[in-house]
Amino acid sequence: MNTPVRPSLPRGLYVLCDDTVRPELPLREKAAGLLAGGARVMQLRMKRTPPREALAAAREVVAACRRAGAVCLVNDRVDLALLSGAHGVHVGDEDLPAEEARALLGPEALVGVTVRGLEEARAARAAGADYVGLGPVFGTTTKQVPAPVLGLEGFAAVVRASPLPVVGIGGVKLENIASLAATGTHGGAVASDALLAEDIAERVRHLAAAFDRGAQGASLVGGDV
Repeated sequence: MNTPVRPSLPRGLYVLCDDTVRPELPLREKAAGLLAGGARVMQLRMKRTPPREALAAAREVVAACRRAGAVCLVNDRVDLALLSGAHGVHVGDEDLPAEEARALLGPEALVGVTVRGLEEARAARAAGADYVGLGPVFGTTTKQVPAPVLGLEGFAAVVRASPLPVVGIGGVKLENIASLAATGTHGGAVASDALLAEDIAERVRHLAAAFDRGAQGASLVGGDV
């Protein structure tokens, strides 16, 4: 019998399909715009959607991601990740521990963990995580975070030493994503800057291109990790 293969986390832009940003717009429409722009990894974050609606939305978004060849992760809710057939889950500071998420999802799922520094990144690896979301790198209004802003220098220091791929989180937008990518980070997570755009797909294309330019610069100077 073949053992399921765990998908790898695509490098580059990491988008969030968030129900708190433009709540009047259905999650499926947000996801459609993000995917139309070429998003290859999407985190579905549903903090205000009732459970039954959340499950229906998760199944719809996961199916759309799979059709587009994109990785879909569910924020926090391991149950919804299992029931929707998502590629995995991302857990935060107050969510289910990574060890428990891994035990429930099995070895073939992706597990991401929000961390605030290097020691937490090391602990996430020991707990079975595949990558970490590190931040806040910049100030953010999307989510209130009880942690100091790292800034690019502090963020880059953790990226260089982290035992796991790092995705930058917190305040990432078109104006700073190239600088973030130049640190050698694996990815940059964007929510509001994409979802608030008049043309979500076009904004995603610009964000992805800007990340790629920054990452290429890091490679040229030997900064990629």
